[in-house]
Amino acid sequence: MNIAQLLRQVESRRRSGNGIVPDGGGPIHSDPLFRLRSRAQKALFDRLGNRLFDPEMSEEQLRTHVVRELDEILSTEATQLSEDERRNLVESIGSDILGLGPIEPFLSDPTVTEVMVNAADAIFVERGGRLHLTEARFMTSQHVRQVIEKIVAAVGRRIDESSPLVDARLPDGSRVNAVIPPLAVDGPMLTIRKFAETALTAADLVRAGTLTGDAVEFLDTSVRFRQNILISGGTGSGKTTLLNVVSSFIPEHERIVTIEDAVELRLHQRHVIRLEARPPNVEGKGQISIRHLVRNSLRMRPDRIVVGEVRGGEALDMLQAMNTGHEGSLSTLHANTPRDALSRLETMVLMAGLDLPARSIREQIASALDLVVHLNRMGDGSRRVTEIAEVTGMHGDTIGLSTIFAFDHGAGPDSTDRRTDGLTGVLWPTGARPRFLDDLHRHDIGGPDELAKAFPESTVGEGRWS
Repeated sequence: MNIAQLLRQVESRRRSGNGIVPDGGGPIHSDPLFRLRSRAQKALFDRLGNRLFDPEMSEEQLRTHVVRELDEILSTEATQLSEDERRNLVESIGSDILGLGPIEPFLSDPTVTEVMVNAADAIFVERGGRLHLTEARFMTSQHVRQVIEKIVAAVGRRIDESSPLVDARLPDGSRVNAVIPPLAVDGPMLTIRKFAETALTAADLVRAGTLTGDAVEFLDTSVRFRQNILISGGTGSGKTTLLNVVSSFIPEHERIVTIEDAVELRLHQRHVIRLEARPPNVEGKGQISIRHLVRNSLRMRPDRIVVGEVRGGEALDMLQAMNTGHEGSLSTLHANTPRDALSRLETMVLMAGLDLPARSIREQIASALDLVVHLNRMGDGSRRVTEIAEVTGMHGDTIGLSTIFAFDHGAGPDSTDRRTDGLTGVLWPTGARPRFLDDLHRHDIGGPDELAKAFPESTVGEGRWS
């Protein structure tokens, strides 16, 4: 096999994200050509360092600079390469360095939903809710570090030994989390949760089995009726995706303010103001937290406030906004059940630093929230809404919850004919009638006919209390 054939195979594998030479050629890292690529790439990092990520250089200037340096590096190698072979190798290495290296093919693969770099030689991807170890490899841990620095620099963030973890995003909105030593013991780690090229719609979630048509109709009416909705679930259960879909039900004429740690929501209404939190700078100053943004949003004349995720003291400000004329607000939080979501919300209010009695906090939560929508990530990798519960006020010292929709694992096959945790199941109305439906006729909220069928008058007050 000649050099030209090796070059073509290396480039083919680089683009496919694979780390072995096809046709029984053996591992790439045992090939002289692969070792040449490694030496050239390391030498380029040593020569250029942080200039590879200089924001003042245009993409074309940087590529010209990289190609020139690589050409000089390869001219010092004793390997005999023809002019065409060397030019191809320079272009191949340049693309690897100027892009995101071996993970770039996965980012353009629509079947991949998450990319996880545990180490330079351990890259995992998620497909269909399942994790797969790939054969793609970074050259060195330094190469991983350089890719991380390139990503975070593009959005004005930083990562170094004094600030060794960061949340950022790619230009397409994909969520990025990176951790480097000393926190990451085995070297830099990178996790990218991809965004679909086009935002998922309610119809997409129905086809995937996440929701049913009845549940979509109910949530659509709830949003238009300005119910305050909290979406809960575990990590990777699809909370942000569902928040994006539920937010799409907000009427076009309303002014929406979105508040996030890293911008992920993609709302298509015309009147949307997007706010993003800012971490502290190198001197530890200049931080703008989610809580600051929630407070500021109240001065921006919002019709709706959408908080990407509550995880601290901003919970108190969000509840106060819901209780003071900003109905129809939406948010998410991590929790295992709707009841746990309320308990976590209570704990996060205490993180605001105010010495409030527990009953006072619960009364605020009971008054502010209307619905809790809970998702689970099932054993087969699918994401399902497993409960929609209405907050029914205080019952003694406890916040009342009435389950409106519940996922019944023994209800038989659903319309998607998919299996969940080895059992089929369907999201059914429980028969409990949501209290706000009785007020629909007093407002300009049309089309509750289907809901009337799902929640007949005779079922008022027959909900399951938890």
